[in-house]
Amino acid sequence: MLSRTPPMGFNTWNTFGENINDEMIRQTADKMVELGLRDAGYEYLVIDDCWSEKERDEATGKIIPDHVKFPNGMKAVSDYVHSKGLKFGMYSCAGVRTCADYPGSFDHEFLDARTFAEYGADFLKYDFCNKPEYADGPLLYKRMSMALKSCGREILFSACNWGCDEVNTWIRSVGAHMYRSTGDINDSFRSVRDLFISQLDHYAYSAPGCFNDIDMLIAGMYAEGNVGAGGCTDTEYKTHFALWCIASSPLMIGCDIRKINDTTLNLLKNKNLIRINQDEEGRPPMIVFNHDEGRRLGLVKVLSDNEFAVMLANLSDSPCGMHMWLEDIGLPAAAGKGLRLKDAFTDEDRGVIKEKLCQEVAPHDCALYLAKLADV
Repeated sequence: MLSRTPPMGFNTWNTFGENINDEMIRQTADKMVELGLRDAGYEYLVIDDCWSEKERDEATGKIIPDHVKFPNGMKAVSDYVHSKGLKFGMYSCAGVRTCADYPGSFDHEFLDARTFAEYGADFLKYDFCNKPEYADGPLLYKRMSMALKSCGREILFSACNWGCDEVNTWIRSVGAHMYRSTGDINDSFRSVRDLFISQLDHYAYSAPGCFNDIDMLIAGMYAEGNVGAGGCTDTEYKTHFALWCIASSPLMIGCDIRKINDTTLNLLKNKNLIRINQDEEGRPPMIVFNHDEGRRLGLVKVLSDNEFAVMLANLSDSPCGMHMWLEDIGLPAAAGKGLRLKDAFTDEDRGVIKEKLCQEVAPHDCALYLAKLADV
């Protein structure tokens, strides 16, 4: 089963945009292995928009790689990625043209799916720009889903329609494995906060086989690259990654892995956070409390093996004393049970709490624990 847990990998768009080429992809693949990201679960290396020639091949009608960026063709790139034990991802669009004005797949879905299979693709990100007015999301994503199922290769289908057409209500039935439910992220904490809050009413639609994608990660970008904006602090990147993990969002790295620093690398490889994201049950977080229009949140995610992820997230601009009553997660004081907490970031044992969790949380920061039931 594809997408039994949220897909993990790297995508070129956030940092590189149109500035992609064969050498950069190979270098990134090398670093994903060298730095242990592949072994941590980041298995897909995805080339986003701007990889092709500006027009289809006249003789075959196929979308073909840019001969300057990829002089050896796309199959050679795919073969190299596969040789590193990684999976290879490509991009297309449901419209006539892609978002960056390259050939889209509208009316060419079956030809393009076969072409991606020939190139060795294992993943297809499928965008939503420049489509005819009469063609709605359900129809267009049904067409590409059917084309992928007939192409002779198993390809994960990443539907990227930005939350249009109430996508969460139908995309699973179409056959997609993950779906973009938001507009594009940029490298700012405001973007992180707004995207996460926008899906508070929709995370329950996410489950094994089809996950709500709140867009790619910006951790470690530091205002550089294609979606640079103002950048974030390490604390803000920590909160960003923790929110994506507890929401079971796919984890697609967006920074330049070739230049990644130790702080970002350790965050992205944190075994506790990845465990929360990749839990086999794939349950959405319960919203224990929501104050100040989503800027102060208490979240609990039920995990397998009688474990829980417990999060206090202060997305506001001011420090806040936060508390979560255990009664509100189904654990009354009379039960004789509390929660033993382990700090997900540091592995520190925080002991057993009963009745409520109380903590001062700095602005744009969070507390995240792995918890188990304990006698009190």
